[in-house]
Amino acid sequence: MSHENLLDGPAPTRLPADGPDADARAALSAGRSPREAAPVAPASSLVWALLAERALADDGDPVAAYAYARTGYHRGLDALRRAGWRGRGPIPADHTPNEGFLRALLALAEAADAIGETEEAQRCEQFLADSGTSAKEVAALR
Repeated sequence: MSHENLLDGPAPTRLPADGPDADARAALSAGRSPREAAPVAPASSLVWALLAERALADDGDPVAAYAYARTGYHRGLDALRRAGWRGRGPIPADHTPNEGFLRALLALAEAADAIGETEEAQRCEQFLADSGTSAKEVAALR
């Protein structure tokens, strides 16, 4: 059976279940904080997204959040490209391994907005929409 994309666009990209975010989840499940999990899984988008979310919410430090989120975003882009993503198409939010990248992208939008980088915030929000999701849907993953 062929898997034809009826929308005439790229097939959804689903990151592998055994990627760097799996290592981060294991470290977090073992009781490590996101800061302690970062050296265990530095290529994980999820750990950087968690650090960014914490910097935005608890620490009130949007500059640190921006740096963490940008790191997670770039780690996620690398993983997406390895998974066959070519710069466009759906990145399903309901696929757990995609969650770290999408959360990093949302945190980047929020941190950019908080530091007055409006154009970057809008670009990130558009990227979420172009990926077939929304800021609201991704925020619900937190």
